[in-house]
Amino acid sequence: MKNVKTIKDIDETTWATFKSYAAKNNIKLGPFFKMLIEEYETKSEEFWKKILDGKKILSDQEAAALEKTVKAVRKEHGFRK
Repeated sequence: MKNVKTIKDIDETTWATFKSYAAKNNIKLGPFFKMLIEEYETKSEEFWKKILDGKKILSDQEAAALEKTVKAVRKEHGFRK
């Protein structure tokens, strides 16, 4: 017996597109969905690695000055705490 799952709030156009992509690649929907999740995870990891381990945009001195300015602005009247 197959395990059936329900995905809510998918419109007909999106569902038809999903099925079409799977058919074009000759892949069943379950494995195709799994492949999409794995690709998303890989790209997400690559994105954050690039952001966190990439070249600095600001020097340490510039970052400290910016942080000091932000702290001063946050103390001003009317700024949400």
